[in-house]
Amino acid sequence: MHRPGVYSMLNVLHKVVYVGKARDLKKRVSSYFHRTHQDSKTAAMMQQVARVEVTLTNTEAEALLLEYNLIKRHRPHYNIILRDDKSYPYIYASTEHRFPRLRFHRGPRKGKGRYFGPYPSARAVRQTLQELQKLFLIRPCNDNFFRNRTRPCLQYQIKRCTAPCVDLISADQYAQDINAAIQFLDGKNQSVVDSFVTRMEDASGNQQYEQAARYRDQIAKLKSVEARQLISRSTNKDLDVIGFASNGAIHCVTILFIRNGAIIGSRDHFPRSPGQTERCVLLNGFVAQYYLGRDAPREIIVEDELDDGAVLQATLTQRCEHKVEIRHRVRGDRQRWLKMANTNAAQGLSLKVASNATIRRQFKALGEALEFDGDLERLECFDVSHTSGEATVAACVVFNTAGPMKSDYRRFNLTPDTGGDDYGAMREALRRRYARVKKGEVPMPDILFVDGGKGQLAEAIKVLNELELNWLQVVAVAKGRARRAGAEQLFIPGKKRPLQLPPDSAALLLIQQIRDEAHRFAITAHRQRRAKARRTSTLEKISGLGPKKRRELLRQFGGLQGVVAAGVDDLVKVRGIGRTLAETIYNELHPDQPT
Repeated sequence: MHRPGVYSMLNVLHKVVYVGKARDLKKRVSSYFHRTHQDSKTAAMMQQVARVEVTLTNTEAEALLLEYNLIKRHRPHYNIILRDDKSYPYIYASTEHRFPRLRFHRGPRKGKGRYFGPYPSARAVRQTLQELQKLFLIRPCNDNFFRNRTRPCLQYQIKRCTAPCVDLISADQYAQDINAAIQFLDGKNQSVVDSFVTRMEDASGNQQYEQAARYRDQIAKLKSVEARQLISRSTNKDLDVIGFASNGAIHCVTILFIRNGAIIGSRDHFPRSPGQTERCVLLNGFVAQYYLGRDAPREIIVEDELDDGAVLQATLTQRCEHKVEIRHRVRGDRQRWLKMANTNAAQGLSLKVASNATIRRQFKALGEALEFDGDLERLECFDVSHTSGEATVAACVVFNTAGPMKSDYRRFNLTPDTGGDDYGAMREALRRRYARVKKGEVPMPDILFVDGGKGQLAEAIKVLNELELNWLQVVAVAKGRARRAGAEQLFIPGKKRPLQLPPDSAALLLIQQIRDEAHRFAITAHRQRRAKARRTSTLEKISGLGPKKRRELLRQFGGLQGVVAAGVDDLVKVRGIGRTLAETIYNELHPDQPT
């Protein structure tokens, strides 16, 4: 039966090595077994194939989506795979709050409101948010901070906010500001300027000269921003321009982000692909994998026509709920942007090639310095982070000869029993990680690094002996007596004295890089865990004290410290707090001094 569908090719270990789709599934699958002139890549793949599984679909669009999901799930060796599948950041304007704010957002779009983006980096989002706050005086604070204010904060004093938290601006006036900010993000700059001119004239006519001066200053700032932006005369659309460069082994795909006719940045991608993948196949696979997993702009520009362009365009239009156009014949600004994207891709490729060569030299130097038998392919490093035993986190980072393997990074939220005990924390994290390594669930590294000295080395050896992995080479990286970069000491089992490499050694530079990355990842994870724990206020744990009563307490006493300092008689004066509840609150906050 000649219908569209998806086929998966599996090897003898039942692992999916390739996923493909076809308009005529029977014809496509049959062609693999009847070909006499296969390219070397296909021939190598077919030597591994033990069986083929097929799934029929009703339409080509369904086949395209199923192929995308299967590739994302199985990450087959012979498919085009995006190495960096991290979601892009957006600006989010909530419509549920009486006084909405604009904030950074990454991840699923669940909240009600408007999303603007995607932006090429978190930095681009934060810079835009800062600009918007200066222009429109939108509150930057989170909802918890907003609810508990009793007086304006510093942002009001420096004229970056209108203090809606203490009702110094009406909801209607604030709504005008937030709507102006949204119009600005939509590219309707002139409409925003016109609205501020009208508001300035109205305020002046009503003799509200201070308010009129505020609008005058905002108009001046808006025109200044407009003058700095590189706005295209031919479009105010949102579009992505895709550039490409390849040396045969490494491919660089650069996405140039155009929002409201202005270039806001770019990002390089280095998709994994088997050797001898044709340019058109790689671009087709990249565009499908990239845009089916996120929101697409209204226009995508590529240099060559895509094989699945029409189907992909229709599928994206349906998923994004707005028309998406994939274009390859362009002129004017679009042609210049395409040339710029290709130039950036070529530059990104050159930097990647140079970086890879440097890392390979460092791996070779490290193997020689540590007298490793064979070629180094995979390194792991562990670090522990906590604040006086609070929110202890251990982190594992992984490097190979291409650099950091961020998809393999892992964090370990450790139990309170290990709080403040760095050795115990390292022991627990290593035991959890290498129990999985022993089962074959995680690849085995060539060398395990731990941040620390002899003590951490002893803990690592103890865990590896327990798991019967004592043949794995382990190295402890200590900062040395000088506690500065270049003076690191390497503690190695069986050696009485620590190894100290020259400060300019390529091997030491690699060790420093992986150690610093482990430290960065650990401390970031620790701060996130600590912040989450501290957001759960002490008051939230008190039975009978709901959100409204908590807010009233904090408002009445100016914060948690004021509540702690209050006596039972002070607490009962707060609306909704009876004596029994007041005594409960006091006893919870003063366990050593019950009423």
